[in-house]
Amino acid sequence: MFGDLSFSHILILLLVLVLVFGAKRIPEIGSSLGQGIKEFKRSFRDVTSDDPPTAPPRSVQPPTSSPLSSGDPKRLSD
Repeated sequence: MFGDLSFSHILILLLVLVLVFGAKRIPEIGSSLGQGIKEFKRSFRDVTSDDPPTAPPRSVQPPTSSPLSSGDPKRLSD
């Protein structure tokens, strides 16, 4: 696929990249691309692993009885 690219072709592609994105943005683009590939590999590894994913333990709070739910109707006025 890239076997017929010579040094001059690669140099022209790099020049076009610098003109389009600017010299300061190219390292940022490379860094974000590398982080995206790393995240993709990690998520792919997590999906294909044999271990089932463990859910974090839930803290179950006991129901608290409020004074309004005691069963007796409350009177607004006497």
